[in-house]
Amino acid sequence: MSDGEEKKRPMTLAEAGRKGGEKVKKERGLGFYAEIGRKGGRRVAESHGPEFYAEIGRKGGESRRHPTEPEPEDE
Repeated sequence: MSDGEEKKRPMTLAEAGRKGGEKVKKERGLGFYAEIGRKGGRRVAESHGPEFYAEIGRKGGESRRHPTEPEPEDE
């Protein structure tokens, strides 16, 4: 290899996803993501019902402990 040449390496999964996402954003625009989000939200509402959203709404304000952190001690 000469100076200035880099050894080629395979693209990581994260790099591939980022590259694909940027291409979709460029081709379809940001509105595409809003549209698929609404479709997904409607599908979840149909399959899980309003109780599901009520439950995740209640959990939304709670702090989460990372699985690797120790359990808090009761005082």
